Amino acid sequence: MSVTLRKVTEGDLEQIMRWRMDPEITHYMNTDPKLTLEGQKKWFAKVQQDPDVSYWIIEIDGTAAGVINYTGLTNPTGDLGWAYYVGEKKLRSIQTALALEMSMYDHAFLDLGKNAVYSDVFTLNQGVIQLHKICGCEVVEEKKAHVVKNGAAYDVTYMRMTAEHWKGIRDSKKYEHIVFP
Repeated sequence: MSVTLRKVTEGDLEQIMRWRMDPEITHYMNTDPKLTLEGQKKWFAKVQQDPDVSYWIIEIDGTAAGVINYTGLTNPTGDLGWAYYVGEKKLRSIQTALALEMSMYDHAFLDLGKNAVYSDVFTLNQGVIQLHKICGCEVVEEKKAHVVKNGAAYDVTYMRMTAEHWKGIRDSKKYEHIVFP
């Protein structure tokens, strides 16, 4: 599979909205939004002006498949947050997930010079937690009943990769390098 990234455009908003409201995606996210195209346009206008965030469309074999993003780009500590999802179920694979995550570490640490990258994962999403661990992440904290949505409380696992750790293990990892434009 060929995986590429490109910046989100206004033409992507309707597809992003569908992915983001898909119960299979929102099940593992902090919110279950009811989005509108008008609301998506407002969100897009806001993030285009926000130097603290960056969003890309994940394309797999030329098909828009999901979204990956950074938060905290202006954080003076050099720490980033990140998240992604592949909304096109038929295009999901462990190889793509590994390539996205490890290429993101390359970009964050080698290109942007950041110190650490953090993620938070619903603890019930053990597949993603294991994926992060395979990539070299460590669990920083687990918070019980930290997110409440639709009347249910969810535990959240916080994970971290540091620049120092990534640089120490990077050469032992095999993955397709994805360029962040």
